[in-house]
Amino acid sequence: MAYAYTPKVRVQKPAPPFAGTSVVDGAFEDLNLADYLAKRKWVVLGFIPMAWTFVCPTEIIAFSDRIKDFQARGAEVVFASTDSEYSLLAWVNASRRDGGLGKINIPLLSDKNHQISKDYGVLIEEEGISLRGLFLIDPEGVVRQITINDLPVGRSVDETLRLIDAFQFTDKYGEVCPANWNPGDAGLKATPEGIKEHLAKTDTKMAGSNGTA
Repeated sequence: MAYAYTPKVRVQKPAPPFAGTSVVDGAFEDLNLADYLAKRKWVVLGFIPMAWTFVCPTEIIAFSDRIKDFQARGAEVVFASTDSEYSLLAWVNASRRDGGLGKINIPLLSDKNHQISKDYGVLIEEEGISLRGLFLIDPEGVVRQITINDLPVGRSVDETLRLIDAFQFTDKYGEVCPANWNPGDAGLKATPEGIKEHLAKTDTKMAGSNGTA
């Protein structure tokens, strides 16, 4: 993707600050990243292309339905759109049978001047909409993970939760998470001895499953 603007977001770097008018519980509220960080929250910042479309409501509803799972991990979820706050409010107020969102448990942030989408590198300028970006920001305000999907494919709630679990595991225990790590799995010591031990265990498991142990 060629940018006519300069994205400000990088993994391992401070997240670009964002603020704006959001729709929360059917009303307008000011929202900004600093408030979440002051409360020591992880922030899942997602971008959707446009209200009143097709994949977008499925994502928002899916994340909204699992908000307690995020909050149990000290995380909050925000979805941003280049739509106005009025369009987002109408979308929330419309029933799902009519293509609306109905009641949701997460805020929708208006980015009608496109600045947040530019800062996070997801704006398609010629269309005035955003790609399906998802950013994990830790309580220190550091970007830990970036996912950007093309427009036709939605994002996974379970994978987002797994990533939060993984980063919290590494922060707590100082070990790293190998491929396909899930909560309850062992970590990996980031040393030559640690990788040897891990690969030896993996090789033994594979040999056993193939009947060659």
